[in-house]
Amino acid sequence: MVRVTVAKNEPLDKALKRLKKICDNEGVLGRIRHTAYYEKPSDERRKAEKRRMKSIKTAERAKGLRR
Repeated sequence: MVRVTVAKNEPLDKALKRLKKICDNEGVLGRIRHTAYYEKPSDERRKAEKRRMKSIKTAERAKGLRR
């Protein structure tokens, strides 16, 4: 659970910005998006394979092996 204490004279905007930064570092939004709906295991594997192939192609382009 993420908590942010707000000082007496602290602006709310500053506290909200600190909260967003903490949530981002903790990965809270990523977990929420991941659990927001059920994804079939086959779809997860398909997406993982697509990400892996994209990273391989990017690495090959960087080395100049593929255009």
